[in-house]
Amino acid sequence: MEFSFYKYQGTGNDFIMIDDRTKNFPEQDLQLVQNLCDRKFGIGADGLILIRNKEGYDFEMIYFNADGSQSMCGNGARCAVAFSKFLGIISDKASFMAIDGPHTAKVMGELISLGMSHVNSLSNAGQDFFVNTGSPHHVRFVDNVTTYPVVEIGKSIRYGDAYQPKGTNVNFVTPISENEIHVRTYERGVEDETLSCGTGVTACALVYGYQNELNEVKIKTLGGNLVVKFTAATDGSFQNITLTGPAQQVFQGKWKSN
Repeated sequence: MEFSFYKYQGTGNDFIMIDDRTKNFPEQDLQLVQNLCDRKFGIGADGLILIRNKEGYDFEMIYFNADGSQSMCGNGARCAVAFSKFLGIISDKASFMAIDGPHTAKVMGELISLGMSHVNSLSNAGQDFFVNTGSPHHVRFVDNVTTYPVVEIGKSIRYGDAYQPKGTNVNFVTPISENEIHVRTYERGVEDETLSCGTGVTACALVYGYQNELNEVKIKTLGGNLVVKFTAATDGSFQNITLTGPAQQVFQGKWKSN
């Protein structure tokens, strides 16, 4: 098998992008997905994204985590929009389908503003919080996220009894200012800390915004800066959620299996 691929990154969250509008990629071969995402023996990535045709939409995003599992990925979706513009599928606006439903997006120069799914509510997880932003996220506020043992504690929560059998992503947050937070994330499916997680920072922004009566939160991650805007409804839900940040093509190549 031989196919072309492109590598994109969004605030350090990196993805293998494949134009699969001809539906030639064997998506059921999860071992292939794992091999491609392997950083030692493959291309190396946090996930793999297929771009396909979808009736009624500009495209469909099929997303795989590095372990072959599937979920919504905010940074991946922003990269998918940038890739679709590169392919000539869209111009400056996009309407596309993902695993959690339809999304819209805008291309604003080097930035991609992604419309996220509505969030029905926030819930408490002990002294922490739980938010589903298309993917499940545990949110914990800590005194100093810079030195916090993200992998060790994140792994224990991710595999904890409360989230069995599928587990959860885990985010650690330290406020920087009245409207800015620093977030680090242990990602389910990658099974490690990533430089950024789009659905994760969205979850953290909703919690912090709710606590401080904000509708716009800036987020610092190890891979760069993002902004989340939203409207909080009187019923406790969140609507008009957007995740904005950069998405960049890093390189392209061809994969040929032995």
